Amino acid sequence: MTGYRTCIFDLYGTLVDIHTDENAPQVWEALAAHYSARGAVYRPKELRDAYFRAVAEAEGSAPLRRDAHEAHPEIQIEPVFAKLFRDRGVPADGERSAEAGRRFRALSTDYIRLYPGAKELLHTLRAQGRGVYLLSNAQALFTRTELDELGLTDCFDGICLSSDYGVKKPDRRFFEVLFQTYGLSPEGAVMVGNDGICDIQGAREAGLDTVYIRSNLSPDEPAPEADFVLAEMDLGKVLDILTHGRDGTWQAAIR
Repeated sequence: MTGYRTCIFDLYGTLVDIHTDENAPQVWEALAAHYSARGAVYRPKELRDAYFRAVAEAEGSAPLRRDAHEAHPEIQIEPVFAKLFRDRGVPADGERSAEAGRRFRALSTDYIRLYPGAKELLHTLRAQGRGVYLLSNAQALFTRTELDELGLTDCFDGICLSSDYGVKKPDRRFFEVLFQTYGLSPEGAVMVGNDGICDIQGAREAGLDTVYIRSNLSPDEPAPEADFVLAEMDLGKVLDILTHGRDGTWQAAIR
């Protein structure tokens, strides 16, 4: 097989375009109505302040890149929504807090959509016999629902979301979680992402080849030292890269 045997993808900004706004007043008006209808009465601003306070307590001093689409990637978010019920004397089982969390994500998402060619790229790679994996800084409660809605869940041979493990890219330990969980090796593997630090720097330190795509969700940063650099979103070119591999002439043409 030419090219890469194992293809690892970031999600938001790489395969999926999304915009969220957790501060929009209408989000908190609707979520306060959701809680109040279940006996946990809040005013919208009161609920918003309680939510962000609970998130800050859960995150502690963990440093995060504050990208709106990467929602609290190192914590489990369900206990935050459960606490908001309990603070009003309402019992909160797992399903009640998960329902509130999913409602919040839906309310705060302006849009979510696949980049052109995303699903076709994944299907083609798997049809060629390559391993296709997702390694995302993401909140599992939100992201697993979105993967299902976008029809992506079955497009991967394995999925690792940071909130499930309490560690996120660029930490090498998160890459090692993927390797150990699915019996993978960095040899013959490549990471595709849109973030120069989380995706590219982290993958390089973990021994992976790298493909950087500058997308509309990329941080404002210089192009990183990736093996391949795309100046704009083009998943057709990504497919060509992954199936050709490290050919010097090809790399010079892409970069």
